[in-house]
Amino acid sequence: MKPTVELVLDARANLGEGALWHAGSQSLFWVDILEGNLHIFNPATRRDREIRIGQHVGTVVARRSGGVLLALHHGIAQLDLATEKLTTLVDPESHLPSNRFNDGKCDPAGRFWAGTMPIGAMAPTGSLYCLYPDLTVKQMVTPVSCSNGIVWSHDKRTMYYIDTPLFRVDAFDYDNETGAVSNRREAFPVPQNLGYPDGSTLDAEGMLWIAHWGGSCVTRWDPRAGKLLSTVKVPTSNVTSCAFGGPKLDLLYMTSAWLALDEKARQAQPHAGSLFVADVGVTGVPAAEFAG
Repeated sequence: MKPTVELVLDARANLGEGALWHAGSQSLFWVDILEGNLHIFNPATRRDREIRIGQHVGTVVARRSGGVLLALHHGIAQLDLATEKLTTLVDPESHLPSNRFNDGKCDPAGRFWAGTMPIGAMAPTGSLYCLYPDLTVKQMVTPVSCSNGIVWSHDKRTMYYIDTPLFRVDAFDYDNETGAVSNRREAFPVPQNLGYPDGSTLDAEGMLWIAHWGGSCVTRWDPRAGKLLSTVKVPTSNVTSCAFGGPKLDLLYMTSAWLALDEKARQAQPHAGSLFVADVGVTGVPAAEFAG
């Protein structure tokens, strides 16, 4: 039986992204990149809190000590959710003002990985960075065109990573003790008829879920075998990220965008840019938080 995808928040975001379930508040964190807004959606109350950041915001992660970290146009910053005070921590690409941060997540040890891309293009001028708990930052992968989905296997030995225009998922050997990555190789190709691979998440069975820009879907893969297991159709073209949420982590939340849709397409997709949810029959795993 195919899962039913439901509209859960008629947000109509310009570029919705960065879905992340926060267990402590039982809320979904997500961002509208180009509008420069952080959103906190509470499914129980249907309330969506919007915090204006004032610059492009690529993704969000929770911080163990409280608040969140944001990957922005100008570096990585911490945000106090009570006061909405924003404090820049590092800006590794201050010399590249036409780049911005895009997708990212925390690894199992609590390091924050986030990558960059050029604004308005997909050219290889970006990099993937790792912010350590002591707030030192290291360039880990370069060059990158459009840094996107990043997850770690349950045994903490493999990191999966998407550079969107390559139409593939890459795998790295990963050292959880040090954060070092090595031995980059193609895990599996992504057929172009599915749309560009965008954000990703891992389920409790170790399978990889990928949101597809231009593909109106989210797909589930066995990343070790490179096998496509299932496809969930979404009623809008540009699906951007996905995350398991809910008290049991048994609901798949999906963000989307109306960016790049012409007027005819927007009329045909009135909920483009909104937040969707589906019961896909499996559960996710808790999101790691930044340890610093």
